[in-house]
Amino acid sequence: MSDPLPSPRSEPAGAPPDLVKKYDEELVNPPPEKEVQTFSNAELKAGASERSKQRPLLQKILAVFQKEKGSYRELIINSEPLEKRVALLVDGRLEKFEIERESDNRMVGGIYKGRIKNLDPGLKAAFVDIGYTKNAFLHYWDMLPAAADSSVEVVRVNRRRNAPERPADPTVKDIPNLYPPGTDIVIQVTKGPIGSKGPRTTTNLSIPGRYLILTPFSEGCGISRKIEDIAERKRLKQLINELTLPEGVGVIVRTAGEGKKSRYFVRDLHILLKTWEGIQARIKNDRSPSCLYMEPDLVERTVRDFLTEEVDRVLIDRREDHERTQKLVGQISKRSASKIALYKDSIPIFERFNIERQIEQTGQRKVPLPSGGEIIIDETEALIAIDVNTGSHKNRGGDEKNVIYAVNLEAATEIARQIRLRNLGGLIIMDFIDMKERRHRNAIYEKMVELMASDKAKNHILPISQLGIMQMTRQRQQESLSSNLYTDCPYCRGRGIVKSATTMSVELQRKLSSVVRRLQLRNDGKEYSLRVMVHPSILERLRSEDADLLVRMEKLFGVKLAFRADLNYHVENFKIINALTGEEYR
Repeated sequence: MSDPLPSPRSEPAGAPPDLVKKYDEELVNPPPEKEVQTFSNAELKAGASERSKQRPLLQKILAVFQKEKGSYRELIINSEPLEKRVALLVDGRLEKFEIERESDNRMVGGIYKGRIKNLDPGLKAAFVDIGYTKNAFLHYWDMLPAAADSSVEVVRVNRRRNAPERPADPTVKDIPNLYPPGTDIVIQVTKGPIGSKGPRTTTNLSIPGRYLILTPFSEGCGISRKIEDIAERKRLKQLINELTLPEGVGVIVRTAGEGKKSRYFVRDLHILLKTWEGIQARIKNDRSPSCLYMEPDLVERTVRDFLTEEVDRVLIDRREDHERTQKLVGQISKRSASKIALYKDSIPIFERFNIERQIEQTGQRKVPLPSGGEIIIDETEALIAIDVNTGSHKNRGGDEKNVIYAVNLEAATEIARQIRLRNLGGLIIMDFIDMKERRHRNAIYEKMVELMASDKAKNHILPISQLGIMQMTRQRQQESLSSNLYTDCPYCRGRGIVKSATTMSVELQRKLSSVVRRLQLRNDGKEYSLRVMVHPSILERLRSEDADLLVRMEKLFGVKLAFRADLNYHVENFKIINALTGEEYR
């Protein structure tokens, strides 16, 4: 039997008392602010270049023919008992970071059989019980058949044969009659719960695969407009028309399908249809509320969404996840499976590739820029504010206009990266350094649009205003990285500030004055002794700068004041009690 756990105050045998006292003092205070070490892009690129040379010869040859970009892209997957982390490195630099914990509820993408609890005509929304603590939000528009998606070109309509003539499509006005409270409904979560809001949902289901997206309730079959090559689009249109699909079911070709042979699509479709059959069986048999389908875990999801020809290597540090991933990818592409490797070094995988220190930066308010400038990121309830500063810019000797433009250009690149890394969403306001020339303002705007074009989350960017402000909105599907990693400070309740010693001294004296005046009004001839319980920092202020005021109060009102300080008391809290009876005066 193993030894019992030590008690909270037990000390290591033989530890010097002075050393133990030193550790205790250090642990009472918050950890010191660490200056995050930044790596130069050249340093990170050199490391990635070395790793790219170690690839098998066949992969190097294929990379030369298939890749237009010279960057080396790696997926690093760290799988631990409580947490899974995925990092996308481009030339050694962290470009995307995701984290998933065992306790997390993987709601986004999940399909549920729920029951409508109530309809809100004002919001034009239904609230659906799906077994979660908060009811899911379902807007009336999301209960209607999906309108044509502008990002997809429909090339085939897979209607049911011999289907009865459909009545006219329902409108928002018909929803209360079609879906009264108590109705069972099948919905999919499109946006996870954020703060006090419940999950956002839709009735238009979509099941993503490796190269295809299955849309069971939509008859349209199409191709993503992000595939721009005309000859390739023509080939894919023909391929879609040749696919054997169940009646009434649609598919969309993902960008990852560009250049892939038809057998890959057939395999992917087979896997998706088997998944949909399983969901249909559960729709019939399960009682509401119940979960019919849940998105795979982070490792599987990442491989599905990112393992395209653009990723050169996937490295996983857990044997079980490595084997599972190889099996999953091998079902569709054996060539892609050869890119997945098991990490065996003794150094933790995220330390080995300098990811840990790059992640630390995502928790910092200030992010340094390569040439000495900096950006400052503040998340608030209403919006995210990003400020750009020149700082100690290295090129100060040049023309001021060009220096400011250079800093803003660097800042735009880093802002786009930080938005993706931190998973920032909602309204984002960027305060660039004022640029007098319109061409410079336009160039920064165009650069930002270009950088955010590859982002999977939908975004909309406005040109820089005359005040130097750029506004953008970004789709928020889940809480930001900081919301996942941090919680509000219990001491200041998330404000980030506490009242100063001067403020607390003034408040205490005001309260004391009120209490002693009320006691004086009793006219009972008693002399009262009051004990004031405060934080030591407030007592220090009272003893030094405000001592005369307290002496004057004692003489004026005929009371005796005694003070008791304790570091365990909150700095914004105090109590005034009767020293003899213990009665508290409020």
